[in-house]
Amino acid sequence: MTPAIDVQENEAGIVLRADLPGVSKERLDIRVDGETLTIEGQASLGDVDGMQPLYAEVRDARYKRSFVLSRDLDTSRIDATMRNGVLTISVPKLEQAKPRRIAVRAE
Repeated sequence: MTPAIDVQENEAGIVLRADLPGVSKERLDIRVDGETLTIEGQASLGDVDGMQPLYAEVRDARYKRSFVLSRDLDTSRIDATMRNGVLTISVPKLEQAKPRRIAVRAE
């Protein structure tokens, strides 16, 4: 399955938000290999006690997405949090890639 992922950029870097319903942090794997960020997760919908499913389209959902990151991003400082089935990954920009203000001197 393909999770819905929003990617936003700001001055500090990029933020990815992925909807991963039913995926616990223990069943989530996030890794960086070179410039590729990969997100994998497995959701187990489980059975309800005392009930037998007559029809189940999805019992175990597996999610996987990969992104090629810009060289302006600092992959050594990636931060990830999971809350209510939403994974948030922050990837900061390298200091030299951040916008900066140049002071003008009077002569």
